[in-house]
Amino acid sequence: MMKYLLSFFLLIFINFGCSQIKEKAITEISQDELNTTFLLDVRTPEEFSAGHIKNAVNINLYDSEFIKKATAQLPKDKTIYVYCAVGARSNQAVKKLIPLGYTVVNLSGGYNAYKAKE
Repeated sequence: MMKYLLSFFLLIFINFGCSQIKEKAITEISQDELNTTFLLDVRTPEEFSAGHIKNAVNINLYDSEFIKKATAQLPKDKTIYVYCAVGARSNQAVKKLIPLGYTVVNLSGGYNAYKAKE
Protein backbone atom coordinates (compact mmCIF):
# COMPACT_ATOMS: atom_id res chain seq x y z
CA MET A 1 0.00 0.00 0.00
CA MET A 2 2.84 2.38 0.87
CA LYS A 3 4.42 1.70 -2.52
CA TYR A 4 1.20 2.71 -4.30
CA LEU A 5 0.84 5.81 -2.17
CA LEU A 6 4.43 6.90 -2.95
CA SER A 7 3.86 6.24 -6.65
CA PHE A 8 0.68 8.32 -6.55
CA PHE A 9 2.45 11.29 -4.94
CA LEU A 10 5.38 10.97 -7.31
CA LEU A 11 3.02 11.14 -10.30
CA ILE A 12 1.22 14.16 -8.82
CA PHE A 13 4.56 15.89 -8.19
CA ILE A 14 5.86 15.21 -11.71
CA ASN A 15 2.59 16.28 -13.30
CA PHE A 16 2.48 19.50 -11.29
CA GLY A 17 6.12 20.33 -12.08
CA CYS A 18 5.68 19.74 -15.80
CA SER A 19 2.52 21.78 -15.98
CA GLN A 20 4.14 24.93 -14.64
CA ILE A 21 4.87 27.43 -17.39
CA LYS A 22 8.18 29.11 -16.84
CA GLU A 23 8.14 32.67 -18.11
CA LYS A 24 11.28 34.38 -19.24
CA ALA A 25 12.22 37.25 -16.97
CA ILE A 26 11.69 40.67 -18.48
CA THR A 27 14.65 42.96 -18.22
CA GLU A 28 13.91 46.65 -18.09
CA ILE A 29 16.20 49.63 -17.91
CA SER A 30 15.33 53.20 -17.03
CA GLN A 31 16.07 56.24 -19.17
CA ASP A 32 18.95 57.10 -16.82
CA GLU A 33 20.39 53.62 -17.28
CA LEU A 34 20.00 53.94 -21.03
CA ASN A 35 22.32 56.95 -20.89
CA THR A 36 24.98 54.77 -19.27
CA THR A 37 24.97 52.24 -22.11
CA PHE A 38 27.03 51.95 -25.25
CA LEU A 39 25.99 50.12 -28.44
CA LEU A 40 28.67 48.12 -30.23
CA ASP A 41 28.01 46.59 -33.64
CA VAL A 42 30.62 43.91 -34.38
CA ARG A 43 29.48 43.19 -37.95
CA THR A 44 31.54 44.04 -41.02
CA PRO A 45 31.63 47.66 -42.24
CA GLU A 46 29.53 46.61 -45.25
CA GLU A 47 26.83 45.14 -42.99
CA PHE A 48 26.94 48.22 -40.77
CA SER A 49 26.56 50.52 -43.81
CA ALA A 50 23.50 48.56 -44.94
CA GLY A 51 21.76 49.37 -41.65
CA HIS A 52 22.46 49.58 -37.93
CA ILE A 53 20.94 50.63 -34.62
CA LYS A 54 21.08 54.39 -34.10
CA ASN A 55 24.17 55.60 -32.21
CA ALA A 56 25.97 52.27 -32.51
CA VAL A 57 29.72 52.17 -33.00
CA ASN A 58 31.09 49.66 -35.49
CA ILE A 59 34.17 47.60 -34.66
CA ASN A 60 34.44 44.56 -36.91
CA LEU A 61 35.02 41.40 -34.86
CA TYR A 62 36.94 39.90 -37.80
CA ASP A 63 39.41 42.80 -37.86
CA SER A 64 42.82 41.58 -36.68
CA GLU A 65 43.02 44.68 -34.47
CA PHE A 66 39.58 44.21 -32.86
CA ILE A 67 40.94 44.21 -29.30
CA LYS A 68 43.17 47.23 -29.92
CA LYS A 69 40.29 49.21 -31.47
CA ALA A 70 37.86 48.11 -28.79
CA THR A 71 40.10 49.17 -25.91
CA ALA A 72 40.71 52.53 -27.62
CA GLN A 73 37.02 53.25 -28.24
CA LEU A 74 34.95 51.50 -25.58
CA PRO A 75 34.26 53.16 -22.23
CA LYS A 76 34.76 51.00 -19.16
CA ASP A 77 32.30 53.07 -17.13
CA LYS A 78 29.33 52.11 -19.33
CA THR A 79 27.57 48.85 -20.06
CA ILE A 80 28.45 47.73 -23.57
CA TYR A 81 25.53 46.24 -25.51
CA VAL A 82 27.01 44.15 -28.30
CA TYR A 83 25.18 42.94 -31.38
CA CYS A 84 25.86 41.37 -34.77
CA ALA A 85 23.44 39.92 -37.31
CA VAL A 86 21.98 37.08 -35.22
CA GLY A 87 24.11 36.72 -32.09
CA ALA A 88 27.05 34.41 -32.82
CA ARG A 89 29.74 37.04 -33.45
CA SER A 90 28.51 39.26 -30.64
CA ASN A 91 28.76 36.29 -28.29
CA GLN A 92 32.39 35.86 -29.34
CA ALA A 93 33.00 39.57 -28.78
CA VAL A 94 31.48 39.39 -25.30
CA LYS A 95 33.88 36.57 -24.44
CA LYS A 96 36.81 38.74 -25.57
CA LEU A 97 35.68 41.92 -23.77
CA ILE A 98 34.73 40.57 -20.34
CA PRO A 99 38.31 39.54 -19.42
CA LEU A 100 39.40 43.10 -20.32
CA GLY A 101 37.18 44.50 -17.56
CA TYR A 102 34.14 45.59 -19.56
CA THR A 103 30.55 45.13 -18.46
CA VAL A 104 29.06 43.55 -21.56
CA VAL A 105 25.61 42.36 -22.64
CA ASN A 106 24.92 40.33 -25.79
CA LEU A 107 21.76 41.54 -27.51
CA SER A 108 19.64 38.46 -28.13
CA GLY A 109 18.81 37.84 -31.78
CA GLY A 110 21.11 40.59 -33.01
CA TYR A 111 20.29 43.18 -35.64
CA ASN A 112 17.94 40.84 -37.49
CA ALA A 113 15.70 40.54 -34.42
CA TYR A 114 15.86 44.31 -33.92
CA LYS A 115 14.75 44.94 -37.53
CA ALA A 116 11.96 42.37 -37.25
CA LYS A 117 10.47 44.29 -34.30
CA GLU A 118 10.45 47.64 -36.13
